Amino acid sequence: MTTTPEAIDLLIEARWIAAVDPDVVLENHAVAVRDGRIVAVMPAGEARNRYRATAQTSLPDHLLIPGLINLHTHAAMSLMRGLADDLPLMDWLQNRIWPAEAAHVSPEFVYDGGRLACAEMLRGGITCFNDMYFYPESTAAAAAEYGMRAVLGIAVLEFPTPYASDADDYLRKGLAARDAWRDHPLIDFCLAPHAPYTVSDDTFKRVLTLSEQLNVPIHCHVHETRQEIEESLTTLRMRPLQRLHQLGLLGPGFIGVHAVHVDEDDLDLLTRTGASIAHCPASNLKLASGFAPVARMRQLGINVGIGTDGAASNNRLDLFSEMRLAALLAKGLSGDAAVLPAGQVLRMATLDAARALGLGHEIGSITAGKSADLCAVSLADIRTRPCYDPVSHLVHAAGRDQVTHVWVAGKCCVEHKTLPNHDQNHLESSIALWQNKLEFRRDA
Repeated sequence: MTTTPEAIDLLIEARWIAAVDPDVVLENHAVAVRDGRIVAVMPAGEARNRYRATAQTSLPDHLLIPGLINLHTHAAMSLMRGLADDLPLMDWLQNRIWPAEAAHVSPEFVYDGGRLACAEMLRGGITCFNDMYFYPESTAAAAAEYGMRAVLGIAVLEFPTPYASDADDYLRKGLAARDAWRDHPLIDFCLAPHAPYTVSDDTFKRVLTLSEQLNVPIHCHVHETRQEIEESLTTLRMRPLQRLHQLGLLGPGFIGVHAVHVDEDDLDLLTRTGASIAHCPASNLKLASGFAPVARMRQLGINVGIGTDGAASNNRLDLFSEMRLAALLAKGLSGDAAVLPAGQVLRMATLDAARALGLGHEIGSITAGKSADLCAVSLADIRTRPCYDPVSHLVHAAGRDQVTHVWVAGKCCVEHKTLPNHDQNHLESSIALWQNKLEFRRDA
């Protein structure tokens, strides 16, 4: 008896598929997609017999992975890439970045910077990013234009910027942006108090209340530099994480960014509360902030994802280089070559990041029922031959230039290394205009 093939929208056949959950590499399998969701993962021959696909993609020399998730960035700051290099964090912020932002940040700046970041991230296999910046509605518009998934931070500071006058104004404007975008299927929001040294106790308490009412994560820089901790000890007689814990912020919905300078008491707090960490190894090194003890964090069961930080302090939104750097630093710092094998690093950049954002049910693994957020990496190049272990090559040998296809919710956003339906000339013209404005101010 002949069975009628089941209609689907897309069938992707790949030489290898790294499902992440479970931690297996499937050979010569296919992913079936309908209405933007994965309906099955099975051997390619069986899939061809079972399904009739509107579109089919064959990837004979590729590793198919879940879309990468950038757990911490400032997308619009891509327009400041290389503006202020070789400076420590506070000098970089206070004397270069904050003055540049005061002079130039606007809805248009954030929209154009967001478009630049989305184009870069998508071409590097990133399908979702967790952002912290002003005018989140402009970043939302950029992400929606490129078909990216985004979690946008409602940024909160105590001091005025071109965006808002005080903490109440930041929250009011951020919540209005959330209301305006709440029905978009790819756009979510979180609360994003900048850091303990820029946010008061009363504001943190309000952020916590809003987080609980809205059921959204809290995303905050913490323990990035020794200076931050020393100042907190001098003024408050407690470390920043201890302060946040006393205020009730630490918990499964808290994402601490950087967490470079943490002692065993800090790690115990993170472990007991179930908080997550966004590890940004390249930015930590470039700003000379230090080395986060990621191997120890994972040994304790702390959930750790990977972020790029902004392009102004990295200077690239490249999770391939971040994965490799994270693995190598963990091995070197721990003295244990066995820590952070490639499969675990890939999980940090996908499923662990998704769980930190409360999206583990939706993205982060190639699993039936989840959104079809996928990335195809060609391993045909001489730089990735021979191939004994495709996930090892992904982390230690391949680069983002080997990403050939990217899908978000089943829609192809990168096809044969290009961004279909986007006018690159228009984007480049916008970038050139902003470069002229920023260069004029820098040289003044």
